[in-house]
Amino acid sequence: MTASATPEDIFAAAMTGRAPARLGLAVSGGGDSIALLHLAHAWGRAAGVGLSAVTVDHGLRPEAATEARFVAEICARLGVAHDTLRWTGWDGRGNLQAAARAARYRLMAGWAHERGIGAIALGHTMDDQAETFLMRLARGSGPDGLSGMAASHRRDAMIWLRPLLDLRRDALRAWLGQHGQGWIDDPSNRDRRFDRVRVRQALDGMRDIGLTVEGLAETCTRMAMTRAALDHLACETARSTGVIDRGDLLFDSAGLDASPRETRLRLLAAALCWVASAEYRPRLAALETALDAALSGRRRSLHGCLLTPDGPRLRISREPAAVRDTRAAPDRPWDTRWRFFGPKINGVQLRALGETGLACCKGWRETGLPRASLLASPAVWRGDELIAAPLAGHCNGWRAELTPPAEAVLQAIISH
Repeated sequence: MTASATPEDIFAAAMTGRAPARLGLAVSGGGDSIALLHLAHAWGRAAGVGLSAVTVDHGLRPEAATEARFVAEICARLGVAHDTLRWTGWDGRGNLQAAARAARYRLMAGWAHERGIGAIALGHTMDDQAETFLMRLARGSGPDGLSGMAASHRRDAMIWLRPLLDLRRDALRAWLGQHGQGWIDDPSNRDRRFDRVRVRQALDGMRDIGLTVEGLAETCTRMAMTRAALDHLACETARSTGVIDRGDLLFDSAGLDASPRETRLRLLAAALCWVASAEYRPRLAALETALDAALSGRRRSLHGCLLTPDGPRLRISREPAAVRDTRAAPDRPWDTRWRFFGPKINGVQLRALGETGLACCKGWRETGLPRASLLASPAVWRGDELIAAPLAGHCNGWRAELTPPAEAVLQAIISH
């Protein structure tokens, strides 16, 4: 994009190839999100894309309700549908910002699914990218963390877009001023109790030594290229050393041991996330300890999974305790990865097989799956009665299938 490109040009370029039939907009009332709203409105009319906006009121500041009304009034003037969602789940424990962020994503994803919205755009800017880089650098992040925020990613079964990452915060506010549009500044953006605020203020003083927002954003881009190369190597290693055994992943231990340590850790993290249906990878220190122990012949538990030496291979399976209370209707996914097909029977549900169920499957040893894997496998229950356990050899007219199919897993595992 040339230096003379307008915010409209940059927004349109960022949305090229990513436009759903209907786009959601996360709008808080701040300058970045109000600019997002106006840019999306102009682009949406030209592209024929329907828009809906949403504001999340966390109930933590008395001004939040006023900010939501402010957004609603602008949306009404533009003819954009708007909803305000309220979060009331804070119990006063843990990290408030992390809890509020997770709730915000979860609420917006549910809102979008209900309205048939294919993706939600967020107002993160180049400044946010630079701040995120420095915060992750301070935490000792590697290439994944230092590659910054992705322009597109999946979370809570929703696609999230960041079409403003090539725009500076001040440029957006100047653009709003040229169009006579105001915004509301969140006072927490000046509260030095928060890491991001301190990093933002520190960045202002780093220009004298050549450390700029633009330079840090460019470093994020280069680190993202590095991450892609590392992912490619890990995918090749997965294809050459790994196989799917029903819901488990098995890797050739010698092949893993011969791979670069970074590749082993990257591959193991991705495998754990897939088996556990987890969004985030475990901490590096825990990952290193578990991998070293498993490759030395000792079974370990991590991230809701078991890492078990299995002859010349390393088996990664679901940990029985992690799914003990997991329930699903027979027509819904169980533990995210499993779908069941069978006769229609009233009053049944999907639960883990467990010790009680396994005792009813006399031929489970003939399946070739380890006992621990079967204990964590899905089964059909009616109350305390086991109806079917396909992975344990007790089919009774039912079958269980992985979603996505097993043959697609090794190719997709790193991008999980």
